[in-house]
Amino acid sequence: MYEIKTRMHLSILELPNEPVPLGSVFYVERPPVEKLVYEEITKPGCIIRIKAPRKMGKSSLLLRIIDFAKHQKYRTIYLDFQLADRETFKSLDKFLRWFCANIAHQLKLKENLEEYWDEQLGSKVNCSIYFQDYLLSYIESPLVLALNEVNLLFEYPKIAQDFLGLLRSWHELGKHEEIWRQLRLVICHSTEVYIDLNINQSPFNIGLNVELPEFTTEQIHRLARVHKLNFQLDIAQILCIQQMLGGHPYLVRLALYELANNPKITVEELLESSPRITGIYSAHLRTLLVTLQNNPALGMALKQVINNLDGVEINHILAYKLESMGLVKITGSLCKVSCELYRLYFASQNLEELSLQEKLVQLNKENIELKQLAITDEVTQVANRRYFDIRLEKLWQELASQMAPLSLILCEIDYLKLYSDTKGKQAANSCLQEIARVLETKVESSSVSYSSSRLVARYDYHQFAILLPQMNSLVSLKLAENIRNEVIKLGILHDFDYHGFPASVVTVSLGVACTIPNAQASTSILVDAADEALYKSKRNDRNCTYVSSTLNH
Repeated sequence: MYEIKTRMHLSILELPNEPVPLGSVFYVERPPVEKLVYEEITKPGCIIRIKAPRKMGKSSLLLRIIDFAKHQKYRTIYLDFQLADRETFKSLDKFLRWFCANIAHQLKLKENLEEYWDEQLGSKVNCSIYFQDYLLSYIESPLVLALNEVNLLFEYPKIAQDFLGLLRSWHELGKHEEIWRQLRLVICHSTEVYIDLNINQSPFNIGLNVELPEFTTEQIHRLARVHKLNFQLDIAQILCIQQMLGGHPYLVRLALYELANNPKITVEELLESSPRITGIYSAHLRTLLVTLQNNPALGMALKQVINNLDGVEINHILAYKLESMGLVKITGSLCKVSCELYRLYFASQNLEELSLQEKLVQLNKENIELKQLAITDEVTQVANRRYFDIRLEKLWQELASQMAPLSLILCEIDYLKLYSDTKGKQAANSCLQEIARVLETKVESSSVSYSSSRLVARYDYHQFAILLPQMNSLVSLKLAENIRNEVIKLGILHDFDYHGFPASVVTVSLGVACTIPNAQASTSILVDAADEALYKSKRNDRNCTYVSSTLNH
């Protein structure tokens, strides 16, 4: 039987915000799930579907499937649709090119897309030919393609219908063409499929379906021992935790983490405060509340369930959606609230359809409460892309009237995707956070003029953008070089021996552009110029800085 060697991490306690790392003592197996998926992935042409609400452990299980596949000498590809830019979903052709390019990159192959892309054949045929004649023909072992957060495609129904139908067609090809039997698919999604799919074109009604169960009493007890709480918690307290949290993995782990990290708090105090806005679940509950308030029918359906302790029958589509959010459990045709935490919290919330005036008042209140969240990147805590766009437009108009320069630095972390593949998502997030701090520190100390309007923002998955009002290109270039050298000094190590990176530590490439804004022109001319300079940096072996040849005031 395949086993992952368990090891204690240096930081003993793990805050449960990310997938549980391989070898972590905090991973809880949920038999027979692991055994089933390990057996299934060895079958040629298989499809494994993992469905569970967010924070139920899908990504943690996916890590272990990939690790198992590597032990079988299979090639593995992990693709998270959260990493795709919004631009990627503009058309099916653009999306499939992104899809193929990412897979080729992970297999360390040249993209060669133009060689296999014929406009006359259509995007789906091109993608299939690319897989069959290039990717699958190149490798001699099975290829495991793990697709995470596939539900994000549901926001783009036309692309989703074509892409998901394409996956189904590849599975069908594996029944009579040997080369397609090499492909094994793992599809993870958080919600039920809301788009219309032809039953014969859907990958969601074939293969092994895995729904992750909640933790049992014994599993919670075992996890408490791992948190070194076995002397503080008796079985009665374990049952109280389970009754309040329903065995939800994230909710349970966060409670145990808090108890282990703060010995002064009792189980009773923790559970009593948990449904409050000051409790440890406030952010999680607020996220669910926003979703419900944006979907009044869902909110009213949950209110109906909350008011019927013995269960109630509601519209089955709404029931499905509430179940996918983890808010209810369905037994037969009856819905019940999944745990006491949700019942207590949402019972005090206004989930009914509101009048227009009430909606405006409520939206204003929520906007005030969530303002910081709306402008801040969750991982790095610098400004997000949305706020960058707003600030750029405002500065563009202000400086145009003053005839003053505006500089933009685009900073890309070199090979961040490969770093994440080798070190894990947690390490990649830590890398992003460290570099964000360098950017903030250097920008803050760069000048005293116009300091309140300087901005560091997370621009893309692996890019930051720095807005520098009243700063010319020479000063901006000096700042960019200071940032580049400071990032090298961080000494964030790559897996150099295995992958042969050009540098043994994480580096950044930077592009600088500067102009005096014209109120009648688009801000895109500055962004495009900085992007062009960044492209030159990347083309010249990275870890360098270029200034735009067109905008360099």
